[in-house]
Amino acid sequence: MGKTTDVLIPDIGDFESVEIIEILVSEGDQVTVEESLLTLESDKATMEIPSPYAGEVKSLLVKVGDRVGEGDKILTIEAVTSGENKVSGKNTAPPPAAEEVETVQAPAPAPSDAPSPVSEQTRLPGEKEARVPPVPEGLVGGNEAKPHASPSVRRFARELGVDLSLVKGSGQKNRILKEDVQDFVKRTLRQGEGGATRAPFEMPMGPEVDYSRFGDVETAPLNRIKKISGAHLHRCWLTVPHVTQFDEADITDLEAFRKAQKESASKQEIRLTLMPFLMKAAAAALQQMPIFNAALSADGESLIYRKYVHIGVAVDTPNGLVVPVLRDVDKKGVFELASELMEISEKARAGKLAPAEMRGGCFSISSLGGIGGTAFTPIVNAPEVAILGVSRSSMQPVWDGTAFQPRLMLPLSLSYDHRVIDGADGVRFTSHLSSLLADIRCLLL
Repeated sequence: MGKTTDVLIPDIGDFESVEIIEILVSEGDQVTVEESLLTLESDKATMEIPSPYAGEVKSLLVKVGDRVGEGDKILTIEAVTSGENKVSGKNTAPPPAAEEVETVQAPAPAPSDAPSPVSEQTRLPGEKEARVPPVPEGLVGGNEAKPHASPSVRRFARELGVDLSLVKGSGQKNRILKEDVQDFVKRTLRQGEGGATRAPFEMPMGPEVDYSRFGDVETAPLNRIKKISGAHLHRCWLTVPHVTQFDEADITDLEAFRKAQKESASKQEIRLTLMPFLMKAAAAALQQMPIFNAALSADGESLIYRKYVHIGVAVDTPNGLVVPVLRDVDKKGVFELASELMEISEKARAGKLAPAEMRGGCFSISSLGGIGGTAFTPIVNAPEVAILGVSRSSMQPVWDGTAFQPRLMLPLSLSYDHRVIDGADGVRFTSHLSSLLADIRCLLL
């Protein structure tokens, strides 16, 4: 039996706190010297932390989303007792006893030359559960073998959706090279030419344009949030057949009630906006029409009805749009929701949202009322099946049967997945939601 050893984060340069985006081993796994244990990602590069010993992983001390720096413990390993353990090519003496615990720093990783796509655990709103277009057999799934590849090759494989455990390496000690990944994709696509397997639908790339021919230009890279959310929104737009239903809600009485409660809310240091009322009304409508609270299964053959009501709220931040999720909205009061909304919005604008705070949503609300506009077509945040867009309210003359009365009308834009929701249900949902907002007392019934 070998000795138990703590493995630490090695020297990773000037970075003090780097996010873990992927854990490549599990407790009980047998690892070899230099085998990658986990992947870190900074704003400049991704890097993999290699194992300094061969042996069995006894315990993981970190999880995806944690931030670590040099010297932090990441796992414990029971090193093998032979004299063949090597770190950076040097022999090490066999561990003396099982009870003795030694702390060893892993060899410094070599950062890759560019940021990698974010793993499933770090995606923005709903990303982990999002349905992606079907890909050829062999490009996803596979056995649990740990492939031997460099960080840049792993990043390249993730970009193509290739499971490296299915790729045979041609490099030294069966190391997988970039050419091996390319050959694997070519073979897989050739096998699908007969019609049994098809490549995923892809839009053609736009033409390269030299804008400097027409005047001075400046190029600035997209920030991390826009890169992540952009890819997610593009996939949702391509894979979800969108329909948008427009409606209006009379919120004259609701707005009067909200203003009457502002003083009481301010005593509790709560900023009472319209959003908590929208969330409560939406939660009631979701319970009345549970198909809007459902999700389509990955194979598109069944519906998964959620028994909880978690609602995501789009927050505009300096770095882009994020959608934190407030949980169990149906079980909370308006003041409690307003307080949570204030707290989570501040975290979002400060860039301190944890990945878990942007997952698990059933339905999303995007409000542009504070900016303006009369209507828009929000993109469904898959795997959710519907999203509510809210524009700026305005006073309008409304016929009451005998005369026109000034009423405060709120524009609603409901986008939904037409595979799950029919047009008639879309109208019923907005009509029911409008009635709840017109008379908030209906929420008590």
